[in-house]
Amino acid sequence: MEQSKNSAQGRFSSEQKWVIASTSAGFSLENMDIMFLSFALAPIIASLHLSSAAAGMIGSITNLGMLVGGALFGILGDRFGRVRTFSYTIFIFAFATGMMYFADNLTQIYLLRFFAGIGAGGEYGVGIALIAESFEQRHVGRMTSVAAIGGQLGAIIAALAAAYVIPQYGWNTLFLLGVVPVLLTYFVRRHLHESEDFVAAHKAVAAKKEKVSLKHLFATPKIALQTASLMVMTIVQIAGYFGLMNWLPVIVQQKQGLSVSGSSLWMIATIIGMCLGMVVFGSLFDRFGPRLAFGIFLPASACVTFALVLAQSTFQLVLIGAVVGFFSNGMFGGYGAVISLLYPTEIRSTANNIIMNVGRAVGGFSSVVIGILMDHFSLFVTMGFLAILYLISFGVMLTLPGLIKLRQATRLNS
Repeated sequence: MEQSKNSAQGRFSSEQKWVIASTSAGFSLENMDIMFLSFALAPIIASLHLSSAAAGMIGSITNLGMLVGGALFGILGDRFGRVRTFSYTIFIFAFATGMMYFADNLTQIYLLRFFAGIGAGGEYGVGIALIAESFEQRHVGRMTSVAAIGGQLGAIIAALAAAYVIPQYGWNTLFLLGVVPVLLTYFVRRHLHESEDFVAAHKAVAAKKEKVSLKHLFATPKIALQTASLMVMTIVQIAGYFGLMNWLPVIVQQKQGLSVSGSSLWMIATIIGMCLGMVVFGSLFDRFGPRLAFGIFLPASACVTFALVLAQSTFQLVLIGAVVGFFSNGMFGGYGAVISLLYPTEIRSTANNIIMNVGRAVGGFSSVVIGILMDHFSLFVTMGFLAILYLISFGVMLTLPGLIKLRQATRLNS
């Protein structure tokens, strides 16, 4: 009751503030952990004398761990509570990351990255479900976008830490910073409580003597189609992210002969663009509904991807990078909002984790596909591949009837 009253007056309760602060911090620290691997990969290869294939498997194993963790902790979050499960996921990825300090062979790295992936993959859906159940529907788009911005801040923290720690103390020490998120678990368990929505749904499921399972995501043909469609959209989202962040600075450098002392400038500009895009997308989502928000950002992403081909200077590259980041990754928080609003409380955490982590597991291979395209085709063809993916996602989005109902609900709540 207090939550609704505060929201109606434009204020958030202390519980709501703790929810958004904790989930944003959790996503930030999770992304920091993931980005540690990106910055440490080159020195890991050099120190352990790894082949490119063996090194590439480190990221793949992390993504596999995310898929396993998403399924496991999504179900646990729906069965036993968001807060407790959220704190466990933070502890697992923090502990596994910190233990990388002691890793001195490839087998240990594979094992620890798999467990770090389990914790990181489990955290996302539980955190998003916690947000969706703590805020009115008319605020969910903006709040999930705020949490997603937290993830981008984690990338910046990782970049700054890596620039200082690796040259001074080595790559192992960088991962030792991964234990910091353990402190967050204390604040989560002390200040957060299960939402009234979850408690009511949990009692209803217990009364029916039912158990939450993955089959609920495919219970009817309509729900199965909805789940598959959202998986396609998240695969495209992750594929675009990995493609843009991992390859495009190098691609444009090579093809256009540009100097990118700007790798760091590219990343900073792109992240700033992402954060601004998330703010705008979240506001459009809450005010006009998901169909319009995605309807603007998906076609725009397809168009601006081609703009990278036109870059003739480092300044233009950095500027276009910010625009690409604005549209292509500004949507990220919207997927958690859509999934949370389309699936009932009793399966919400599982739905978020499974759908998003399938996107991560499959979409993560876009780096490989882009590399193959660049070996055999032009930059124009490579950009066309990414643009077509965004248009496919746009077409799939238009087939989701549930989004029309969400727009109608948005009007009623506005």
